[in-house]
Parts: sequence; C-alpha cells; structure tokens
Amino acid sequence: MATVGVLTGGGDCPGLNAVIRAIVKAAEQRYGWSVKGIVDSFEGLIRGSELRDMSSRTIRGILPLGGTVLHSSNKGNPFTYQVTKNGKTTIEDVSDQVLANVEKLGLDALIAIGGDGTNRIAHRLYKKGLAVVGVPKTIDNDLCATDVTFGFNSAVTTAMECLDKLHPTAASHHRVMVVEVMGRYTGWIALESGLAGGADVILIPEIPYDIDTVTHKLMERAKLGAGFSIVVVAEGARPTGGDVEVVAEGGPGKGLERLGGAGQRLAECIIERTDLNVRVTVLGHIQRGGSPSAYDRNLATRFGAKAMGLVNKGRFGEMVCLSGQEVTSVPIAEAIADYKWVPLDSGPVLTAEAIGINLGR
Repeated sequence: MATVGVLTGGGDCPGLNAVIRAIVKAAEQRYGWSVKGIVDSFEGLIRGSELRDMSSRTIRGILPLGGTVLHSSNKGNPFTYQVTKNGKTTIEDVSDQVLANVEKLGLDALIAIGGDGTNRIAHRLYKKGLAVVGVPKTIDNDLCATDVTFGFNSAVTTAMECLDKLHPTAASHHRVMVVEVMGRYTGWIALESGLAGGADVILIPEIPYDIDTVTHKLMERAKLGAGFSIVVVAEGARPTGGDVEVVAEGGPGKGLERLGGAGQRLAECIIERTDLNVRVTVLGHIQRGGSPSAYDRNLATRFGAKAMGLVNKGRFGEMVCLSGQEVTSVPIAEAIADYKWVPLDSGPVLTAEAIGINLGR
C-alpha cells in the first residue's frame, strides 16, 4: 500500500480543504492507499515533523471550510531557507534535508497544492528526484497552463459582494469609492469583480493607467448627474511610467514581496486634480476567506481526484490543470514559465470598454 503526502503552500484560499478531501477519498475508495498530511507546507518537511493521518473520518465536514486544515507557509522555501546558528542568520539550501525526511517519513509520493511559488519548489525537488505532483491554487488566477485556478471564483464573488455594499453608501454621500483588490501582478480579480459589481473604472496591471483619463471619466459622470462612481484598482496597478506600490520587500528567506497602497495612491491623485469626495476601501485578506463557491468546490474536488490519478500512473513532475471543460495535466515547468496575464484583446476587456467602463487608457 502506497503512502502519499499532501501539503498546502503559499497563501490560503477557499477550496484547499476540498482538494485535501478529494485526495483522501480517492486514495481510500479507488486505490487503497493511505494519505499523510504535512503541516505548515514545506516547513513541515524541513523539520521532518510528525505527519497527520488523513482518513475519511478526519476529513469529515471540511468541504465547506475556508483556509486549510494543514496550515500553510509562504516562507519555507528549502532552497533559500533562513537558518539561525549562534545568533547569526544565513540563507541555506536544505533541499537534501527535505528529500531525506520524505524517505524517513515513508512517503512514496507528494502532492503539493499551491500557486506559482509552491509549484516552483515542487519542480526543483522533482528535478532532484522527488516523486511529486502539483495542484494549482491561487485566488489571483495568474498561474500559466490552467484556464482557471480554484479559489479565484470565490475571491471574485467576495469582491463583487463588497462592491454591491459600497454602491448605496457611495450614492448616499456623492462619493468616489476607490476599492483596492488583490491579484498581485495580474488584473483578473479586479476585471472580473469590477464587471460583475458595476464598476465605472477598472485599473489592472496589464494596462498602466493615465490618471488624466481616469479623472476625466469621473468628472464626466459627475457633470451628467451620476452623483457617485466606483473605481476598482488591482494592487499591482500602476500609472504610466510608474512602479507598483510595495509595502514589504521580498527575497531569500522572506518570501514574496507584498504589494499594497495602489488604492491610496490613486485616491490622492484624484483629489489633487478634482474636487470630488473620495474614499478608499482595501478588501485585503477578506478575499481569501469564507466558504468556497460551488464552482470552486467542484473544481477543487476534480483537481484532487486527478492528482491521485497522476500519482497512480507515476506521472510525476506534472501539474493538474483545467483545459476547457477537461481536467488534465501539464509539466510543472510549463505552468511556472510565466504569469498568466489578462489578454488585452480578451472578452472581459472588450466587454468592459464596450459598456463604457474606463480602463485607464
């Protein structure tokens, strides 16, 4: 009987527990294997800590839960791991320690559920001999080689619901509401939630915005008697000739840089150029929380079952993906080759401009 380890890496998102549940159920029902949960992502493998037994009994009730029952970390990269010895902190490659611990813990294969960073680590470990399969997760929907990542639909729904709640207060006080959403360097969340939430301006990283174009749109609405405006700005959005706003630098041992402040910067620019009443709302981690949508529950379940199928066939070094309506797989190397940018000739972009939404250009 094979023993398969499973971990969740990077930021949490709705649907992680649905994947874990599907992996355990497929292991038991179809293959007769056991599943061990690794706590705290790759940190758990670096420490070589005890594994958590995963069975139909222990996963009962986790399908609708947000977050991850295995916990997560976005700083435990074994290839650039922060080690403190005798009061001195250094960055070391402890990947051999991970491989040794996998063997010591009796794991025949590993399923790594995560986004770009997690799959990059998985790919490097695969090249060193680890039998690993990837599952794509990120609310940002920015992972190549899959049409959609689970967690995205839930995050867009949450952002849309927040926009729905901001409309009446914006109208009541004749305000411009600037709403900053997540998405890192891509604009999928901003574009999809802005369309669904009736935004008047949507600013995404793929289109550096002209602030004069934006303010003209807002002033035009005010002159026509609209009384208020909703502006959705991705955290990675930037003005023409400008850079993204960063609140915490990344690097070896620190994880990825943390973006933030795009909404405030935009609001200040609008105030400088107009007499409009502007307020900023940063949705932040609320987009990661809550119960996964039906779409994400189903997609995550399909991904988990497919991941076990890849392990059964020995197709390691591959990542599960959605292509059209089919759940299939691609080499992890293909999935991490680049970010999945919003195509400027895509349906959502063309639709937004067709109905008069300003995209900053």
